[in-house]
Amino acid sequence: MHKEEEIDTALIALLALLWEARQEAPEKPWSLAKLAKRTGVQMSTLLRQLNALSSAGLATVVTAESGGGSAFLSAAGAQLCASVFAPPPAE
Repeated sequence: MHKEEEIDTALIALLALLWEARQEAPEKPWSLAKLAKRTGVQMSTLLRQLNALSSAGLATVVTAESGGGSAFLSAAGAQLCASVFAPPPAE
């Protein structure tokens, strides 16, 4: 597998996790610590991935000076996830 494919897979997995967070509690973003634990990656890796999603306009990241923070899907990210992760329509 190429490094680019690994990154794409990681970003898709993170998008899926942010989508799950939105489904559970649309008004409450998940903390960066919770996201790091769920993804099983180091905080530095998570922040790099979130930065890529944020740069693409798909996620919003809020960081605190204390080192904490949270992340959630932007409207564009939610729209993308709804089309990508939505179950197929029933026939």
